[in-house]
Amino acid sequence: MTEPAIGAAYLAAEGFESDLAEELRRAGRSVTAWHGRLALSPEPPAPMVWALDTWTDPRELPAPSVKAAADALRGIQRNWALHAAGHHRRAALIEARLPPVKARPLAFPEPAPTGHLGAWTLLAPDRLLASPTKTSPFVNGEVRFVEDREGPPSRAYLKLWEALTRAGRWPQPGETCLDLGASPGGWTWALARLGAQVTAVDKAPLDPAVAAMPGVATRQESAFGLDPRDHPRVDWLFSDIICYPARLLALVRRWMEADRARHLCCTIKFQGETDHNVTAEFAAIPGALVFHGAHNKHEAMFVRLGG
Repeated sequence: MTEPAIGAAYLAAEGFESDLAEELRRAGRSVTAWHGRLALSPEPPAPMVWALDTWTDPRELPAPSVKAAADALRGIQRNWALHAAGHHRRAALIEARLPPVKARPLAFPEPAPTGHLGAWTLLAPDRLLASPTKTSPFVNGEVRFVEDREGPPSRAYLKLWEALTRAGRWPQPGETCLDLGASPGGWTWALARLGAQVTAVDKAPLDPAVAAMPGVATRQESAFGLDPRDHPRVDWLFSDIICYPARLLALVRRWMEADRARHLCCTIKFQGETDHNVTAEFAAIPGALVFHGAHNKHEAMFVRLGG
């Protein structure tokens, strides 16, 4: 029996394969096989929150030798990134015959790369899967940054950097930001470094060094106690609040209905099981970008940019 053609391949972050599998099932996408963290599906590609990267044009190619495999890839295009899920020695030999991919860490707010990048993997020693196009410009969908290990009070700023890099937009000097659930201040630190005017809201105090940064104001109160109708309009609303996804969705809707925030960027944190229903409601908001990033734990990011 002939195996079904592969219409798309979805790459999950390590440890989140089951979340991607459930999302694919709910979207009516079948999975014919898993190759490491890569889910192979016969249906056309579709946006998936739990896919770090989606291979949009996968095709199987014979690889009778290392040279033949490399030649086949180079005959399609120049730049390829390897997903090493097996046959590691042979894959490394093929990769060595391809032009190197300069996947250096980004110095935020440096834009994401725009160069064309395909993806490939060895399904068997003599058979490879290659997709000339994929949804992420990064190798295996994982953006790496030049980190600051001294300034911020936590590493939470990395998921914020990733969200803004994916969105292709971030606060400009002088823009106003409201950072809900700000303590200890990782996001506030990142926003103030951009030159934005940040109001940090949290019942817990901010790290003193962050609170003393230029452009930072603090409000030691509950973010849920704010009535957006009574608040001046801000350029950006940020939230890294620990709360149930449904409660965050209600908060986001209140701010959107009041039209008090031009852009929104929030972390959807899951308590226990992943709430796929609420995640789908976030994704259904017009203009929404919802994804599980390389710097996220059991959570997803919601970004919506205004005009």
